[in-house]
Amino acid sequence: MEKRDAVAALAALAQDNRLDIFRLLVQAGPGGLTAGAVAEALGLAPNTLTFHFDRLRMAGLATVRREGRSMIYAGRFETMNALIGFLTENCCGGGSCAPTKPSKPARQRSKVPAA
Repeated sequence: MEKRDAVAALAALAQDNRLDIFRLLVQAGPGGLTAGAVAEALGLAPNTLTFHFDRLRMAGLATVRREGRSMIYAGRFETMNALIGFLTENCCGGGSCAPTKPSKPARQRSKVPAA
């Protein structure tokens, strides 16, 4: 990953709603979630989501596809993994320093309906 790409990804994630959205998409896996499911799970207004999804897509962190009348958003795991690799490539003098305890899951205000 190039430095400019890492900066773009980090900038996109440097907003609490976008970070929550991205973590929820990662949790959902490659199948993704509908915009409505994300809005419901995080208690966000659907019109606000479009802006946040666009920022994540421009940074290469999310994709979108149409299924009938629904827009399905999914995390781009290759970009996420490249960012993690970029951030840790010189960590601890080349030794392993992976976290020992996973972080908390994305906040959810309600159950995520199936996509």
